[in-house]
Parts: sequence; structure tokens; C-alpha cells
Amino acid sequence: MRELRIRVLVGVFVVAGVLSWAGARLWNSVGTLPSVPLAAPIVLALIAVVLLSTALSLRNRLKAQRERRPGAKGVDPLMAARAVVFGQASALVAALVAGMYGGTGVFLLELLDMPARRDQAIYAAFSVLAGFAVIAAAIFLERVCKLPEDEDHDHTGAEPAA
Repeated sequence: MRELRIRVLVGVFVVAGVLSWAGARLWNSVGTLPSVPLAAPIVLALIAVVLLSTALSLRNRLKAQRERRPGAKGVDPLMAARAVVFGQASALVAALVAGMYGGTGVFLLELLDMPARRDQAIYAAFSVLAGFAVIAAAIFLERVCKLPEDEDHDHTGAEPAA
């Protein structure tokens, strides 16, 4: 399984932000711009909490397993892999959603004199922050579940001479 690449997440965020900003400008010129839902930052924050609690739980279980504590519950490798995949998928979606709300929020900065648009700009800003929290929690989860490097393994593929 490949690690999350920050460059990919930044690229998704930037592309989504630019497209969202352009789409918001176009949509507003043709009609009424849809509102930014209040639930967006809440849902993203809940996903961040789930990822963080999963990472902390796995970290504690792995630490107890390494220290060979009596009664320590082991970590099923398949469960850890599923958690990492969930984290990676969540990070990609969060980058997309945060970029989308970021672009919309930048457009809404022009309309802060209207109270409804000001509230939507605030919701968009909180959505971006919550999206960043999801990405941070996913990266932390990935680091927790990363296997230690095998220092004795020869990566060249050649057998050492006897």
C-alpha cells in the first residue's frame, strides 16, 4: 500500500478550489449561488474525530503489544490495513471538499456585506479547517500503522557474498 502524498492532496485541494471559485462566479452571475451547509464542517469534524480516535486506539494497542503487557489485545493486520485505507480515502475526499468550500469561500469574500453570505463564508472557512483536520488525522493514522523498516533486508535484490 502506498503512502499518502502531500503533493497529491495539495493538488486536489488547489484544483478543486480554483474550479469551485470559477463555478461560484459563473453560478452567481446566472442565478442564485447555492448556500454552504452548516452540516459540512460538522461532518468533516466528526470524520476527523473518528480517524484520530482510531489512530490513538491502534497506537495504544500496538504499544502494549510491543511491550508484551499481559492481557494486551493484539492488532489484526487486516483491520489496521482497512483503517489506513479508510484514512487515505477520507484524506482525499477531505482535500476535495475543503478545496471546493475554500474556492466558494474566497468568492464569498466579495459579498461579506450581506449577512447571509457572511455566514456562508464562515461555514466555508470552518469546512476548510475541518478538512485539514481530517487530513492531519489520516496522516497520523497512517504513521501509526506503518510497519517498521526491516534494517537487515537488502533492497538491491542480490544475495550477500559468503
